[in-house]
Amino acid sequence: MEAYKRLVILVALVLAVAVAANGQSSVCRMTQDGLMACKPAVSGQNPVPPSPACCAAISNADMQCLCTFKNSPILSYLGINPAMAMQLPAKCNMATSTHC
Repeated sequence: MEAYKRLVILVALVLAVAVAANGQSSVCRMTQDGLMACKPAVSGQNPVPPSPACCAAISNADMQCLCTFKNSPILSYLGINPAMAMQLPAKCNMATSTHC
Protein backbone atom coordinates (compact mmCIF):
# COMPACT_ATOMS: atom_id res chain seq x y z
CA MET A 1 0.00 0.00 0.00
CA GLU A 2 2.90 2.35 0.73
CA ALA A 3 4.12 1.99 -2.86
CA TYR A 4 0.66 2.89 -4.14
CA LYS A 5 0.62 6.01 -2.01
CA ARG A 6 3.96 7.10 -3.37
CA LEU A 7 2.93 6.42 -6.95
CA VAL A 8 -0.22 8.45 -6.64
CA ILE A 9 1.65 11.36 -5.16
CA LEU A 10 4.00 11.13 -8.07
CA VAL A 11 1.17 11.14 -10.54
CA ALA A 12 -0.13 14.31 -8.97
CA LEU A 13 3.33 15.83 -9.02
CA VAL A 14 3.71 15.03 -12.67
CA LEU A 15 0.37 16.70 -13.23
CA ALA A 16 1.78 19.79 -11.60
CA VAL A 17 4.92 19.68 -13.69
CA ALA A 18 2.95 19.21 -16.89
CA VAL A 19 0.71 22.14 -16.08
CA ALA A 20 3.73 24.30 -15.29
CA ALA A 21 5.54 23.27 -18.47
CA ASN A 22 3.00 24.63 -20.95
CA GLY A 23 4.84 23.45 -24.06
CA GLN A 24 5.47 19.91 -22.91
CA SER A 25 3.16 17.31 -24.43
CA SER A 26 3.87 14.48 -21.99
CA VAL A 27 5.65 13.70 -18.74
CA CYS A 28 6.62 10.17 -17.80
CA ARG A 29 4.46 8.86 -20.66
CA MET A 30 1.41 10.73 -19.41
CA THR A 31 -0.06 13.37 -21.67
CA GLN A 32 -1.18 16.68 -20.28
CA ASP A 33 -4.77 15.61 -21.00
CA GLY A 34 -4.24 12.45 -18.95
CA LEU A 35 -2.72 14.40 -16.11
CA MET A 36 -5.57 16.89 -16.15
CA ALA A 37 -8.07 14.03 -16.16
CA CYS A 38 -6.72 12.97 -12.76
CA LYS A 39 -6.78 16.36 -11.07
CA PRO A 40 -10.51 16.33 -10.10
CA ALA A 41 -9.90 13.07 -8.23
CA VAL A 42 -7.09 14.53 -6.10
CA SER A 43 -8.19 18.08 -5.36
CA GLY A 44 -11.00 20.09 -3.85
CA GLN A 45 -13.41 19.53 -0.98
CA ASN A 46 -15.42 16.86 -2.80
CA PRO A 47 -13.15 14.93 -5.15
CA VAL A 48 -14.77 12.73 -7.74
CA PRO A 49 -13.76 9.13 -8.44
CA PRO A 50 -10.96 8.87 -11.01
CA SER A 51 -12.30 8.87 -14.54
CA PRO A 52 -11.55 6.12 -17.05
CA ALA A 53 -9.26 8.63 -18.78
CA CYS A 54 -7.34 9.18 -15.53
CA CYS A 55 -6.97 5.47 -14.89
CA ALA A 56 -5.87 4.87 -18.47
CA ALA A 57 -3.26 7.61 -18.14
CA ILE A 58 -1.92 6.10 -14.92
CA SER A 59 -1.84 2.61 -16.38
CA ASN A 60 0.26 3.84 -19.32
CA ALA A 61 2.59 5.95 -17.21
CA ASP A 62 6.23 5.24 -16.47
CA MET A 63 5.89 4.80 -12.72
CA GLN A 64 9.63 4.85 -12.05
CA CYS A 65 9.78 8.21 -13.79
CA LEU A 66 6.86 9.46 -11.71
CA CYS A 67 8.71 8.42 -8.57
CA THR A 68 11.30 11.10 -9.28
CA PHE A 69 8.68 13.74 -8.48
CA LYS A 70 7.66 12.37 -5.09
CA ASN A 71 9.30 15.07 -2.97
CA SER A 72 8.32 18.03 -5.10
CA PRO A 73 6.45 20.89 -3.36
CA ILE A 74 4.33 21.46 -6.44
CA LEU A 75 1.39 19.38 -5.16
CA SER A 76 0.22 21.86 -2.57
CA TYR A 77 0.91 24.75 -4.94
CA LEU A 78 -1.61 23.26 -7.38
CA GLY A 79 -4.16 22.40 -4.70
CA ILE A 80 -3.61 18.66 -4.93
CA ASN A 81 -4.32 16.71 -1.78
CA PRO A 82 -1.55 14.11 -1.32
CA ALA A 83 -3.83 11.79 0.66
CA MET A 84 -6.31 11.73 -2.22
CA ALA A 85 -3.51 11.29 -4.72
CA MET A 86 -2.23 8.27 -2.80
CA GLN A 87 -5.57 6.55 -3.35
CA LEU A 88 -5.60 6.76 -7.16
CA PRO A 89 -3.86 3.47 -8.02
CA ALA A 90 -6.16 1.53 -5.71
CA LYS A 91 -9.22 3.35 -7.02
CA CYS A 92 -8.09 2.51 -10.56
CA ASN A 93 -7.62 -1.15 -9.56
CA MET A 94 -3.96 -1.05 -10.51
CA ALA A 95 -1.74 -3.94 -9.57
CA THR A 96 1.81 -2.67 -9.70
CA SER A 97 5.03 -3.58 -7.98
CA THR A 98 6.73 -0.23 -8.46
CA HIS A 99 8.50 0.97 -5.33
CA CYS A 100 9.62 4.55 -5.02
